[in-house]
Amino acid sequence: MSYTVNCSILLTDLPMLERPAAARAAGFTQVEFWWPFAESVPSDADVTAFERAITDAGVQLTGLNFDAGNMPAGDRGLLSSPATSARFRDNIDVVAGIGERLGCRAFNALYGNRDDAFTPEEQDDVAAQNLALAAAGVGRIGGTVLLEPVSGAPRYPLLTAADALGVIDRVRAECGATNIELLADFYHLAVNGDDVATVIEAHAAGFGHIQIADAPGRGEPGTGDLPLAAWLDRSAALGYAGTVGLEYKTSAADPFAWLPAEQRAGTPTSAPTSTPTSPATTRA
Repeated sequence: MSYTVNCSILLTDLPMLERPAAARAAGFTQVEFWWPFAESVPSDADVTAFERAITDAGVQLTGLNFDAGNMPAGDRGLLSSPATSARFRDNIDVVAGIGERLGCRAFNALYGNRDDAFTPEEQDDVAAQNLALAAAGVGRIGGTVLLEPVSGAPRYPLLTAADALGVIDRVRAECGATNIELLADFYHLAVNGDDVATVIEAHAAGFGHIQIADAPGRGEPGTGDLPLAAWLDRSAALGYAGTVGLEYKTSAADPFAWLPAEQRAGTPTSAPTSTPTSPATTRA
């Protein structure tokens, strides 16, 4: 099993751009990030600094979120509300450009909270349109859009694997997009009461990505009571061959003490081999 460190939730005692190097120093060769900028369309200088932090650290970026809004303030995505739709659409080419330059091909699109200014039907229609646009945008670089159920956000409508898969099926039926897949975050699914073992049996081979944290508490594996090792083993046995995102919170001095050093390094095949060129000339 190949692991990737989510540098947006782990190593937070360090500045954002120092975290890829810290992950590498801990023995990992792969990292993922939530959207690391304050704007949907950041400056070229900010994008270049982020990309160089990845390449200078010698790690592979395996996953990147689309802009999800102000997450500390409670936002959980921009794509389903007509009020934030334009911001999401503006973000697509930026995400695809970063992915193209860094060899990243998995992009998580948080659905967004319900907005009282619009009906659920209006929001779901906008979401389907924007997911189709995102799939087309990253599809040109061979990318995949990920859609995930989320816990701890009372107005977020996708709580179970079936909720997310229903949206994916709709977009596939309406526009033919085949590069939208389920992000199976075992922590979120378990906390929301989904039957994770049953989800694995039915869908593991088609998971676009797996992320893990233990429950209760969203801590590192071994701090709660979820059978994470068994779930990962079963997912692999059923055909899941992707990375496993470490997306947990911890106050431990060594946030990775639970994972033997020899199991930390992945074997990425598409890692960039040189410093990326300026996004001013290569951005989509």
